[in-house]
Amino acid sequence: MQTLQTVLLILQVLVAIALIGIILIQHGKGADAGAAFGSGASSTVFGAQGSGNFLTRTTSVLALVFLLNSLALAYIAGQRVQTNTSLMQGSQLSGSVIQGQQGDKAAAPGDKQEKTGDTDNGSDVPAAPQ
Repeated sequence: MQTLQTVLLILQVLVAIALIGIILIQHGKGADAGAAFGSGASSTVFGAQGSGNFLTRTTSVLALVFLLNSLALAYIAGQRVQTNTSLMQGSQLSGSVIQGQQGDKAAAPGDKQEKTGDTDNGSDVPAAPQ
């Protein structure tokens, strides 16, 4: 499962870089006005019609691959979270402490703790040892 996630992550980065490159190569709508007067339309690599159709299809395919790959990575991440144990199960606390049954000194959430020291200033924060 780890190697599949690594392969999908590498594919995701490569597709993202390719998408950025393909989008930057494309001409904007303002470039069509200059092409109408014959400025360089016949000297393109893709012919007189231009590269719009090829680049548009390539962008669509790369966007679809990016979307499906993102969904696959999210699914794998979701499966990983379900199989891991929680933080409370892995800690040193036992199940009785989690449920509030700490033996003979079980404290309810609203109970005040005993304070050590002579000064009581009405705060829930225990006094520092002197």
